[in-house]
Amino acid sequence: MAERTSDVVVIGGGAAGLMCAIEAGKRGRRAVVLEHNPQIGRKILISGGGRCNFTNLHTRPENFLSANPHFAKSALARYGPDDFLALIRKHRVAYHEKTLGQLFCDGSAREIIALLEAECAAAGVDCVTGCSVRQVEQSAAFRLETNRGTFQAQSVVVATGGLSIPKIGATSFGYDLARQFGLRVEPCRPALVPLTFAHAEQTEFADLAGVSLEVTARRGSGAFREKMLFTHRGLSGPAILQISSYWEPGCEVEIDLLPGCRATEWFAERRRAGDRSEAHTILGTVLPKRLAKRWLEMRGVSKPVASWSDAEIQALSESLHAWRFLPAGTEGFEKAEVTLGGVDTNEISSKTFESKKVPGLYFVGEVLDVTGHLGGFNFQWAWASGHAAGQFV
Repeated sequence: MAERTSDVVVIGGGAAGLMCAIEAGKRGRRAVVLEHNPQIGRKILISGGGRCNFTNLHTRPENFLSANPHFAKSALARYGPDDFLALIRKHRVAYHEKTLGQLFCDGSAREIIALLEAECAAAGVDCVTGCSVRQVEQSAAFRLETNRGTFQAQSVVVATGGLSIPKIGATSFGYDLARQFGLRVEPCRPALVPLTFAHAEQTEFADLAGVSLEVTARRGSGAFREKMLFTHRGLSGPAILQISSYWEPGCEVEIDLLPGCRATEWFAERRRAGDRSEAHTILGTVLPKRLAKRWLEMRGVSKPVASWSDAEIQALSESLHAWRFLPAGTEGFEKAEVTLGGVDTNEISSKTFESKKVPGLYFVGEVLDVTGHLGGFNFQWAWASGHAAGQFV
């Protein structure tokens, strides 16, 4: 095959890579996107239950984790949710706000793919699918050996994503390439991922699979009041996915099963009222009944609230407001929505996203050590970082 020459080669046809190529193309740069999957945007298609949670109205730097917490500020300030919404409206994609500023397509995530394809076409971007990069070298220019021939360019953008969801093609390629060129990579682990029970807790809670309730989950500086779901293997739901990004092996997660309720006062009031109802009946008015019954069984509580001592009320209240759960682990990259860690942002310009060590080499999106909260923040990071790099490649 003949060698193809362009100004910019983007490795990875996901949200960040496509946005970068589009912006480069708008500037008159000849941009080529190399995607190893048979189609672009595989992760976009499966996101948000197939409806793509494409941004969050409340995006702020505080919604992102990184070893360098200041890195994301510049790109997020230059391209915010309103900027992507302008693109959504331009292509007449119907959308709605679900909760907490999360925006979803009314129809299918395919509408986001169609939007990006149309923008690529308008900007003269060439997307080559089924194209696996085997080797990248740099001399006067970058030279990329692939199964679809050789590509040469002045600039290379690495937009290969993280390790999450390997079944749709996630690999360590971006991290390996960064190391090849002498860049440091922060350790990677699964994030926005269900947590698993140790054997004893799995025995206690496995038959509660499907039970859901609102909780506040805390770990370190993270605290999230959202839904939690019991599964056959552990805990999931938005509150748990969120706090998993703050969890490290060997650490406990604290869960308030009754957020917004002062359990000590509530139980004391029931006692003063002389309530002779079964304890699980009383607790089942504020917790899912199956969980209320199991919680009391585990603590040997059976007598009516009317006969509880102050110490018993205090102990049960503390257990409900501060359940200290020690996860055995996570469901791994197979179930993780994103990857925590990645290319060290101290190696990258926060303005241009170019490597400080290797001129012409850029990194955008999830491959970088920037991880958003659940709810459209990671897509907004993809748009913002891709847009920023696209102005300079």
